[in-house]
This record gives sequence, C-alpha cells and structure tokens, in this order.
Amino acid sequence: MKPSHKTLIAALLALAGAAAQAQILIGQTAGFSGPVAAGVKETTDGAKLYIEATNAKGGVNGQKIELISLDDKFDPKLAAENARKLIEEQNVAAMFLTRGTPHTEAIVPLLDKYGVPLVGPSTGAMTLHQPVRKHIFNVRATYQREAEKAMLHLATIGITRIAVVYFDDAFGEDGLAGAMRGLTTANLKPVLTEKINRNKPDFSSIAPQIVKAETQAVLIISSAAGVIEGVKAIRAAGSTCQVATLSNNASGGFIKGLGEHSRGVIVTQVFPQSLNYGLVKEANDIARAGGVAEVSPAMLEGFAAAKVLVEALRRSGSKPSREKIQLALEGLSKFDIGGLEVNFSTKDHTGLDFADLSIITSDGRFRR
Repeated sequence: MKPSHKTLIAALLALAGAAAQAQILIGQTAGFSGPVAAGVKETTDGAKLYIEATNAKGGVNGQKIELISLDDKFDPKLAAENARKLIEEQNVAAMFLTRGTPHTEAIVPLLDKYGVPLVGPSTGAMTLHQPVRKHIFNVRATYQREAEKAMLHLATIGITRIAVVYFDDAFGEDGLAGAMRGLTTANLKPVLTEKINRNKPDFSSIAPQIVKAETQAVLIISSAAGVIEGVKAIRAAGSTCQVATLSNNASGGFIKGLGEHSRGVIVTQVFPQSLNYGLVKEANDIARAGGVAEVSPAMLEGFAAAKVLVEALRRSGSKPSREKIQLALEGLSKFDIGGLEVNFSTKDHTGLDFADLSIITSDGRFRR
C-alpha cells in the first residue's frame, strides 16, 4: 500500500525536524560593513576554520554547528536589534564573537534576560572583565594590558618622548588607562595626550603638535580607519616617529589600508604568532588544507574563540541548552587551546591574559 499524502507530509516534517535538531545554532552580530569590516571578516573567517573542521568530523556530539551572522554596521543600536532577533526569533543557544565595546554592552541586557552566554567578544574592554559579567566569557587579554605592554616596550628600547592619541569613547579611555599605567611604571610622562572623534577622526591639528613636541613614538588607540588617517597625517607633517596601535587593528586589511606607510608600525597582539605554539600550528594547518595561505592575527583570535565555544558545547552533552553551556563555560579550567590555558570560573571570565608585540614588515606581514 502506498503511503497517503498526509502520511508522506508528516514523514517529511519529521525528517526536517530531526535535521533541525541536529544543528546547534550560534548567533553573531558584528560590523561586517563599516569601519571595522576588514577585521571582522578575518576574525570570523578564523572562527569558521575551526567550526567547519569540527563539522567535517561529525560536529559536536553528533550535531553540526551553524553560525548565524548578522551585520550591525558597527552601530550599537543595530547590534542590540540583531541580538534580539537571534535570541528571541532564531533561538540561538549562545552568542559569539561580537565586535566593539558599546556594541557588546548594548546586548548585555538581552544576555541577562534570557540567560544566553556570549563567547569571545572581540573587544578588550575592562568593563567586560571587571566586575564579572555573568554571561560574557572573554577569550583575550584587555586593552589596558596591551597598552601597558606597548609603553613598557618603548621605554625599554630607550624611547622617552611618547604621545598618546585616543578615541573619545570608552574604548579610548580604557586604552589610555593602560598606557598611563605603563608610562608610570617606566617613570615617564606623555609629551602629549589628545582625543579624536571616533566617528570622524581628524589629525590636522594633532600632527603638527606631535612634530612640535619632538615625539619619538605615538600610541594611537582607535579603529583601523583612525590609525590610517593618523599615520598619513603624521608622515605628511614631517614626523618619522614610531607608531603603535592595539590588537583591534591586527588584520591584513589594516596593513593594506596603511599602504606605503605600513612598514615599522607596531601592533600589540593578544595571541602568539610563533608556530611553536600548537594553537598557531593547528590554525595554519587547517587553513592551508582549505587553500588559505596564512592565518592573520585577527583570524587566530576567531579560531581560538571557536575552540573555546566548541569545547563548551561538547561538555554540554547531547542537548546543549543555554543553561548547560553557561555551566560548562564556568567550569572550563586549565583548558589547553594549544600552548595557552583558558581558565574560567564563576568569579573570573577573562580566560586569557596573553599580550605581545608585533611589527609590520616591508612585505606586509606581522612579525614578532
């Protein structure tokens, strides 16, 4: 006897339901267009390297991971709306790899309301580390740690006349605090500290001041677009001072944007670059197998965050609910992601505190 039309439909619906259940939905909102698009794409590409490799091996506990990414155009209001859609309408099990401090802050009320964990926000804002945000799990060091490291390095190599230029927002103030801590430790004071507008960075008046102050090095705490604008203005004004910036600009797109001015720019890093680290080697091996020549620092950040996410899903069992993922993350202690240990608890959601420096070489690469 042939199955009836209704029976066939029921069977198809059952199969569709089973297929849907075999997927773990993860939500992401980030600026895939706008001033941070290059970095966001690279970070997400790095995460996809690991997620796709995991799915190719059967997924997590027999379930494939589906990353649903929405473009918030680097607008905090749109980030919040995207997160609402992902959490309320798509019913994602967790949020992942947001970009930007105010953007991540904007979705915190939703995370808290629905008990949704966020893994690996691509921001080093201290406000997301201390005090502990219950549902935010960082997989990178703070901007303050990076800025402090940069200042101490410059002082160590004999540079004493240092300027700091920073965005007029929470990100800028955060980085400034770390820079000042590093300068204080080195018994130095900045020759210049200046704010720039985060929406329209303008160095027309700052560049001449940098020259006049006989600045030997300047730390620019801003988006890639701001640093690119600043470097061009500083060079046009006649200064050859060392330029440094933070890891939010550690992308290939940033190097391309700098063009002829890229060589010698220092960029702090929150992950190692050496193949001696298992994390770096694993990421590069998977990338090459997929036809990607090299893993950028931005890609490595996404790759590391994905490793933490996948491990939390694995520990959550066959039905990884939001609550189970939260508990798995809070219990993630001494988890080796490849030469670096991630440690979370109910009282500490920082995960990693690694910070290092790189310099852009003449062939357009980040090198330690």
